Amino acid sequence: MGKKITIEPVTRVEGHGKVTIHLDDNGNVTETRLHIVEFRGFERFVQGRPYWEMPVLVQRLCGICPVSHHLAAAKALDVIVGAPQLSAVGEKMRRLMHYGQIFQSHALHFFHLASPDLLFGIGGDPLKRNVIGVALEHKDLATMGVLMRKFGQEIIQVTAGKKIHGTGAIPGGINKNLSIEERDRFLVGKPGYNIDQMIEWSQAALEFFKSYHAEHRAFIDHFAEFPSSHLSLVREDGALDLYHGVLRAVDANGKRILDDVDYQNYLDYISEEVRSWSYMKFPYLREFGKKEGWYRVGPLARLNTCDFIPTPLAQQEFETFRAYTHGKPNNMSMHMHWARLIETLHAAEVMRDLLNDPDLQNEDLVVKGKKTNEGVGLIEAPRGTLFHHYKINENDQIEMANLIVSTTNNNQPMNVAVEQVAKEMISGQKEVTEGMLNAVEVAIRAYDPCLSCATHAMGQMPLEISLYDANDQLIDRKMSH
Repeated sequence: MGKKITIEPVTRVEGHGKVTIHLDDNGNVTETRLHIVEFRGFERFVQGRPYWEMPVLVQRLCGICPVSHHLAAAKALDVIVGAPQLSAVGEKMRRLMHYGQIFQSHALHFFHLASPDLLFGIGGDPLKRNVIGVALEHKDLATMGVLMRKFGQEIIQVTAGKKIHGTGAIPGGINKNLSIEERDRFLVGKPGYNIDQMIEWSQAALEFFKSYHAEHRAFIDHFAEFPSSHLSLVREDGALDLYHGVLRAVDANGKRILDDVDYQNYLDYISEEVRSWSYMKFPYLREFGKKEGWYRVGPLARLNTCDFIPTPLAQQEFETFRAYTHGKPNNMSMHMHWARLIETLHAAEVMRDLLNDPDLQNEDLVVKGKKTNEGVGLIEAPRGTLFHHYKINENDQIEMANLIVSTTNNNQPMNVAVEQVAKEMISGQKEVTEGMLNAVEVAIRAYDPCLSCATHAMGQMPLEISLYDANDQLIDRKMSH
């Protein structure tokens, strides 16, 4: 008699989702699905609102990455108000805000959400396999994670006005510059808490991961490894740029399949498929169709698409990263953590350079030009490429909004990872253990998904596991905390 296993909710991610795993009579996995069970509706209920509200309104999608939505919306509105090129202080303040966001979000994910699986093992005691366990047994790592995240949030506070749901970016620019006093809080700070310390800790986190990788190579290299295409923004010279650029995609072998196109025309290249069992869409490259056109986004994709990293310490790490796959794209899901930590170091270097830039004390905050009725804003959010697209009417009201969030872009890759891990870990087993189910979550967690792009409790959600027979009759249920 066949069975269905349900993992609900998936834990240590941002948002709510569940996984269903269907077994045949022999206990082999026949089908898996990652269901996104929350509905947000932002694209509809922003219609009719004045366009200038968007940077503040749409960031309510998320309490983890609000800066990403704030800036993507602002960039779309820059086009609408005729200011695609901001003043120096406008662009650099936004960049400082964004790289502070990258820094704090990557620190949150690695130290709080991902490291428990590395430190205690996929099948480790679930009562210990969480951030509290990390704090109790690996105090130095936990302290680094907390203070790195705090630093990034305080960078956001001085650029956006608040740590969460700020107001710093407005159509055509920003509403404040950076004072010398604010600058020196981060450049000089206090012993053990300044930008130089953040760079040092970013390097230490990388060394920790590389040492772990050396000892657990089979797990890190082969767990949820599968070929895919990769998509991200890159700077026009091919450099990694998390704030602005052109769209590039490469296939699993490194062939350029989207060649540095203007993202204002993204609809010429990208479409979305709807499937009945999830509120999250499935994007794909039009040229390759629904079946073959899906791609990955995020730290791994960005390091696969860019040619170099324009800060010296991160570039050294990037060269080591690329050499590991002999210059070919890296298709190993667990290497997402490696890529994420290289970006963390890069973000720290960028913040140091921006804090030392006198342009941030300039006062020409806003640029305006000839208004148009449509604009697209893209940014590399911590989790990957984020699309915001708006049209306005003659009354300056939003009449159309299209948002493709980072995790939506990763929807198909996460489903592929879930299926692969479920088949490897669960098929043919007489008993399904908590560790096997956590392995499925580990595959999802590597992508740092923000499942609803909304804030929820992390790490302490109960995990419900339900078993159903072929007639969908409940035969067992387990709850872990």
